[in-house]
Amino acid sequence: MWYKGYTGLRFHFDARKDRKLREDRGRGIGFADAEEIFRHRYFLSYLSENPEQFCATGWVKGGMYSLVFEIRTDKEGEFYHLVTLWKATKEEVALYEENA
Repeated sequence: MWYKGYTGLRFHFDARKDRKLREDRGRGIGFADAEEIFRHRYFLSYLSENPEQFCATGWVKGGMYSLVFEIRTDKEGEFYHLVTLWKATKEEVALYEENA
């Protein structure tokens, strides 16, 4: 599924995974909601090299979340492929507060 956010960034994610995330009471939000992270200050960390993945931690609908994504390209340019998200841990919140 494709989604163009308010930030002008393009996002891509698996629609089935998005539905599961929205239905999960522990998460309660989907990938389209998580785009909000990029509209505010966020903490960015590097997760892995192969595939190259990043984790952005920031605010979504009044809660702190972490979002794993990959930066990919196609004929239209760069887009963010969203992999997964969760409510930020205490450690992730502390890193956000120290660095964002």
